[in-house]
Amino acid sequence: MLKNHPPSDAPVPSRAGRPVNELLRERRREEIVEAAVKLFAEHGYATTDTQALADSLAIGKGTLYRYFPRKEALFLAAVDRGMRQLGEAIDRSTAGIADPLDQIRAAIHAYLVFFQEHPEVVELMIQERAQFKDRKRPTYFEHRESHMGYWQEVYRALVASGRCRDLPAERVHDVIGDLMYGAMFTNYVAGRRRPLGEQAQDILDLIFCGILTESERTREGAKGGRSERGGRSAERGA
Repeated sequence: MLKNHPPSDAPVPSRAGRPVNELLRERRREEIVEAAVKLFAEHGYATTDTQALADSLAIGKGTLYRYFPRKEALFLAAVDRGMRQLGEAIDRSTAGIADPLDQIRAAIHAYLVFFQEHPEVVELMIQERAQFKDRKRPTYFEHRESHMGYWQEVYRALVASGRCRDLPAERVHDVIGDLMYGAMFTNYVAGRRRPLGEQAQDILDLIFCGILTESERTREGAKGGRSERGGRSAERGA
């Protein structure tokens, strides 16, 4: 059963070692960012009016500036919130799952579900790229890299147990990550409403099994071996 949240100005019980004022400040900041997500997604970064945001929250513009002195900082906090929520959704989906392949299966499904349920987050990602091209790394990839170590260990464990081809974990992580990133944007831009369970299963089928028959994979592997040997011979002759 869901519990109602207390009014925004109601006292908040303090946690051990956490001052009440700090908790109130954190909650107010979260309320501001949550409202900003909706406004930025609906109106765009350039035309979003911070006064309208303050009015929607029934706070003064000075209060808003105490939390976010610049609109850019508020926008990036809104994108960051979406990425944190994505990570939390994936963590919940994989909690208690021991088998690595089942973890991958659950994570891919949770990823697709999250972006279908939160299209505003995709919109903010698009706006971030358009408005802040000078940023070296978009927020999405900052968060993706922060989770990279965990998933690379999952792939290494699959290789070590003989359940996955002996491939570099970094390569597997990048390919799967890029595939999911592309699927997410395609779903949003094309307005796809295909059942996500089916889409996740198709992606998993191609990741786990590929598109080639076993005999064709053997032939392609032989081609790759010949290509590598030819390359080494050319290098020696150079």
